[in-house]
Amino acid sequence: MKFLLICLALCTLTHAQKVNVPRESLRTQRALYKWHTNITTSTFWVGERPTARNPTPNHKSSWDTKWMQNFGGFDDPNPANRTKHYTPKSFTPKLNPFYIALPYNDVLRWDKHKPEASRVIPWFKDRFTKPGRTTCKGQWVQIFNGRRSCFAQWEDCGPFFTDDYEYVFLHRRPKNKLNGGAGIDVSPAVRDYLNLGSKGKVHWRFVGSAQVPNGPWLRYGRGRK
Repeated sequence: MKFLLICLALCTLTHAQKVNVPRESLRTQRALYKWHTNITTSTFWVGERPTARNPTPNHKSSWDTKWMQNFGGFDDPNPANRTKHYTPKSFTPKLNPFYIALPYNDVLRWDKHKPEASRVIPWFKDRFTKPGRTTCKGQWVQIFNGRRSCFAQWEDCGPFFTDDYEYVFLHRRPKNKLNGGAGIDVSPAVRDYLNLGSKGKVHWRFVGSAQVPNGPWLRYGRGRK
């Protein structure tokens, strides 16, 4: 039995090492964050082309100028072109396909954070390395739709806004009124795992990496160096 438990622990560690995990203190890993309830979702994806209603292309993100290249390709949202493992059929992702966007960017420019960032972001002091380097990228969230729950990482900013810290961190309602007042963008993997329809409603909260269980959200991606 002891040998089996050790093997299971090593297996879990191996999976976890495949995903980019932000630096966290023990306090941040164990922190319990409040839920954001009944939030409208919209779906976005790596490589999404701009449209009249959404003019921002997603070949790069707010924090990764080579997002599509680093991901490995176009994260095709068409269910017919996706596998049962929540990935595109055409390639194996090099980054976690369970990703989301929230309408806040802690970075003002390449050498400066926004003035409220250190005050409102709970883990800011843990992850701060230098001015202008994000402390939000890679943060884990838990998302519920009905009784089904999944985990994903914060990898981009939106929908539509990048300054709504009152909603993201202070639990006010999203100030966005477009797309049914969407307050979180989810990837095709999150959409499919949670069986979300158009403008589906979810509950979500931030979680520490120690609270993330094994699952498809830990199967793909490069390990943190």
